[in-house]
Amino acid sequence: MQKRATNVVLSVITGSTLAGILVAGVALAGDDNAPKHQKTPTELSMVADNQAGKKAAAAKKARKAKAEEAKKKALAAKKQESKALYTGSTTASYFWDDGSGVNGDTGAPAGGKPMQKGLFASPSWPLHTKVKVSYNGRSVTGFVGDRGPGEPSHRGVMLDLDTYTFRYLLDGKQPASKYNAGGGEGHIKGLKYEVLEWGNGAGTKGAPRPF
Repeated sequence: MQKRATNVVLSVITGSTLAGILVAGVALAGDDNAPKHQKTPTELSMVADNQAGKKAAAAKKARKAKAEEAKKKALAAKKQESKALYTGSTTASYFWDDGSGVNGDTGAPAGGKPMQKGLFASPSWPLHTKVKVSYNGRSVTGFVGDRGPGEPSHRGVMLDLDTYTFRYLLDGKQPASKYNAGGGEGHIKGLKYEVLEWGNGAGTKGAPRPF
């Protein structure tokens, strides 16, 4: 009789304990204030490595995109150069004819378009001919909108550039004024030119001819 009573007591205690454990477990599981799992140094290192890997992949992708863009630009430039219909080099002077009469201004350009940046003068090329001029690693694409230079063309000066183009090619700067390029130079020797498209105006295609 005593043994059976003992077993009943143990059973009650065990059941109560088990229920308490289960209740405590449920409470603990639903407690937002329960201690969170702290990442171990190994886990933190893995996270850092993963982030570093993503950054490296993004940087690599950006470098690849930049290289592709540079390649496209180089190919486009090469393609444009290959389209040149006529190339050569000459000595260039500068002018700005807007009807002001400054520096021997002869009035409105012969091509019918107002004086502007990128308007060049040639003694013989067809008016409206598209021309790319280069010097010291700088280039400008413009068009033949006037006739000139005059007498200097007999001495090998075969292109007259607008003041802004002249100064930019010379040293990358702005002219002192529309009528004065500044920089102490009146001519650019060894200017490279590329005819990209012959104009439909009056003139002669091919090698430039003096007046």
